[in-house]
Amino acid sequence: MRLLDALGHALAISGSMTWEILWALIFGFALSAVLQSVVRRSTIMQRLGDDRPRTLAIATGFGAVSSSCSYAAVALARALFRRGASFTAAMVFEIASTNLVVELGVILAVLIGWQFTAAEFVGGPIMIVLLAVLFRLFLRQRLLDAAREQSEKGLPGAMEGHAAMDMTVSEEGSLWRRLGSRQALTSVSHIFVMEWAAVIRDIAVGLLLAGAVAAWVPDSFWQHFFAVDHPLFSRVWGPVIGPIVSLLSFVCSVGNVPLAGVLWNAGISFGGVVSFVFADLIILPILAIYRKYYGTRMMLFVLATFYATMVAAGYIVQFLFSALGLVPTTRDANVAATAIHWDYTTVLNIVALVLAVALVVRFVRTGGMPMLKMMGGTPGEEHDQHDAAAPSRLRPT
Repeated sequence: MRLLDALGHALAISGSMTWEILWALIFGFALSAVLQSVVRRSTIMQRLGDDRPRTLAIATGFGAVSSSCSYAAVALARALFRRGASFTAAMVFEIASTNLVVELGVILAVLIGWQFTAAEFVGGPIMIVLLAVLFRLFLRQRLLDAAREQSEKGLPGAMEGHAAMDMTVSEEGSLWRRLGSRQALTSVSHIFVMEWAAVIRDIAVGLLLAGAVAAWVPDSFWQHFFAVDHPLFSRVWGPVIGPIVSLLSFVCSVGNVPLAGVLWNAGISFGGVVSFVFADLIILPILAIYRKYYGTRMMLFVLATFYATMVAAGYIVQFLFSALGLVPTTRDANVAATAIHWDYTTVLNIVALVLAVALVVRFVRTGGMPMLKMMGGTPGEEHDQHDAAAPSRLRPT
């Protein structure tokens, strides 16, 4: 009975967090799908050929309106690198596509607080600038050549098919004309469903893991682990340990936000939360993909530079937000088990679910189901959508 009670408590917390963020997830992914539907992959390919500041700014912008799935972002970054993008620009695109996307910011605001959303969007560019500097100082041509040779082997990673799909609106004209077309609705529905299919596992694992940690790990453990009784050391320790906790959690993308909320309530520093959320691109499964894509030496180089910039960005954001008085004084992330009430969350969830159902119906009616089978497919293959009215082809990037 104790085991069943413990499982029930953990599931109740996971279910409560799911209910709190459901509308934010749906609306965030819908808005992301709208943005992705008008940003053509061919445009991205043409503009990332070097590592000048302007190019890296473009890579950041393109990444921010791209897929939030970490696996798809990593696969797409390799595709960019193989087709002429600089390695630095490809990595900047990868960071922005998982850490500066709208759905991440919305969920952070709902689950933990708007200050963490602001910290994410301030810290992301800081991390990108630091990474560009480290790459310029330490990335040697010999290592880069070896990575390119390895990448040309085309070894498959994860979500290759999803990364290869170009579902942008093919119709010409102004931005508003493309957004107002029937093709745009179909494109948005396809991107929305495919994004959910790509990240649903990580979101579910993240919610379950956060529920288990909140229910089963005593507060005393976290208070010792994060040195809560030593405020100065805690602020130093948080950004250092945050990425390591993320690395070992196996959860990436928006799926690690619920666990970030649990860690915040448990005592990790503000900068520790920021560095933890940034670290979705160095979890163990993704490190294995880096090794397959670019070789062991480049994987270790990426790990070292990413970790260093995540820690540094955590420190800078913590210092900046502390100086401005923006660090929350209470630890009240929405990670506790609560009953469902008729309130604004319930209303927003109902509206969001209606929107999701409408987009799923559109997806099914416009020949989207075969796409789900291609998500792990070979990116070199070319597939057409079955509906002639569909907005794009599933073409390799």
